[in-house]
Amino acid sequence: MAKTKSGTRDFTQGPILKPLLTFAVTVLFALFLQAMYGAVDLLVVGKFGDAADISGVSTGSQIMQTITNVLASFAMGITILLGQYSGEGKVGRSGAVIGSGIVFFGAVAAVLSVLLVILAPQAAALMQAPAEAFDNTVMYVRICGGGTIVLTFYNLISCIFRGLGDSTTPLVTVAIACVFNVFGDLLLVGGFKMGCAGAAIATVAAQLISVIASTLLIRRKALPFKMTRRDIRWNGQLIRRILTLGAPIALQDLLVGISFLIILSIVNSLGVLVSAGVGVAEKVCAFIMLISSAFMQSMSAFVAQNYGAGKYRRALKSLAIGVGISFSIGVVMFLITFFHGDVLASLFSNDAQVIAASWEYLKSYAFDCMLTAVFFCIVGFFNGIGLTKFVMVQGIVGAFGVRVPVSRFMSRRQPVSLFHIGLATPASSAVQTILCFIRLYLVCRTWKKQKRM
Repeated sequence: MAKTKSGTRDFTQGPILKPLLTFAVTVLFALFLQAMYGAVDLLVVGKFGDAADISGVSTGSQIMQTITNVLASFAMGITILLGQYSGEGKVGRSGAVIGSGIVFFGAVAAVLSVLLVILAPQAAALMQAPAEAFDNTVMYVRICGGGTIVLTFYNLISCIFRGLGDSTTPLVTVAIACVFNVFGDLLLVGGFKMGCAGAAIATVAAQLISVIASTLLIRRKALPFKMTRRDIRWNGQLIRRILTLGAPIALQDLLVGISFLIILSIVNSLGVLVSAGVGVAEKVCAFIMLISSAFMQSMSAFVAQNYGAGKYRRALKSLAIGVGISFSIGVVMFLITFFHGDVLASLFSNDAQVIAASWEYLKSYAFDCMLTAVFFCIVGFFNGIGLTKFVMVQGIVGAFGVRVPVSRFMSRRQPVSLFHIGLATPASSAVQTILCFIRLYLVCRTWKKQKRM
C-alpha cells in the first residue's frame, strides 16, 4: 500500500489485512469520538438533570441524528466517486467533484436549517415526546437545526478525505469537535444549569470551531490534486453522479432513521421512564455498533479503489477479511452487552429504574452485534462497487418490512416488554443479512461470467 505525503492511500497494491485494519481502526477512533460527541450531551444532562431532561435530549438528538445520517449518506456519493477516480488514476478530477459537492450540500443545508427551526414543534409532536419533555425537545431541535449548515460541512470534510484514502484528517476533525463539546456541555449544562438549551448550543458551537480549525489545517495540507475557486460551482454532470451514488444510500438511511423514530415514538407513548431508558440504550448502542460501522466505511473506500482499478478478486478478498475480523469482535460485544448492559447504561444515568429499563432493551439489541458485523461489511462492499440502489432496497425492506411491524406488534402485547420490542432490530438485521448474501452470490456469478475473477 502506497501512502502519499498528503496522507492519502493507494489500496490497490500490496497486502490487504494491514492497510484495511489500519484504515478501519482510524475510522473507528473517529466514529468513537463522534459517538462521544453525540453522547456527551445525554451523559452530562443525565448527571445534572432528571428523566424529563434525558427524554428531551434523547428525542431531540434522535431527530438530529436522523438528519445527520441522511446528509452523511448523501455525501457518501462523493466518497465513492473520489475512490473510484483514484483507482482509475483520475485523481485530478477530485477538485471539481469536491467543489460541486460544496455548492450542492450548502444549498441543501440552508433549506434544512429553515425547515427545522420552523417545524421543530411538529417534529416533537410527531415523535410523541412526553408532555414533561416536549418544550425541551423543541428547543434542542431548533438550536441544533439552526446550525445545520455547520453540521453539513462538518460531515462533508470527513467524507471527502475518506474517499481519498485519508482517515486521519476526519479523525482530527472529530477530535476537535469532541473536545470543545465536552467543555461546552460541562460549562453550560453543569455550570450554568442551562439544560437542553445548553447542550444544543455546545453542540453547534463545537461543530463550528471544528470546521474553522479543520479548514485552516487542510489549507496547509499537500493534496494529491489541484483545487481552485473555479471548481466551486454548480456542475450538473458531477452533481448527478454524486446523487446517483449517494441518493439511494441517503434514502435508505432516511427511511431506516424514520423506522427508529417510529419505534421511539411507540416507546415515548409508554411513559417518560421507558422513554428515558430506551434513550439511554440507544446511546449505548451507538457505541456498540461503532466497529461494524467502521468496517462498513472502510470497506466502501477500500473496495471503491479496487473496483475502479478493475481488481475485483482483491475487492472480494478484502470483504472476506473484513467480515472475519468484524464478526469476531461482534461476538465479544454481544457477550458484554447481554450480560453487562446495566454497567453500560449506568454511564449515562444515575436513576436505577432508567438503568433497568435500558438493560432490558439492550439484552435483545445485543444479538444485533453479530449480525451487523457481517452485513455492514457487505453493504460497504456494495457501496464501493456502486450498487447503492440495492443497499437502499434491503434497508427499506428491513426497516418497514420487519423492524416497524415487529416493534409495533410487541408493544401491544401485555405485559409490555422492552426486551421483546428490542427484538425488532436483530430480526430486521437477520433478514437484511440474508438478502445481502443472495445479492453477493449474484455479483460473484456475474463477475465469473465476465471473467473478472
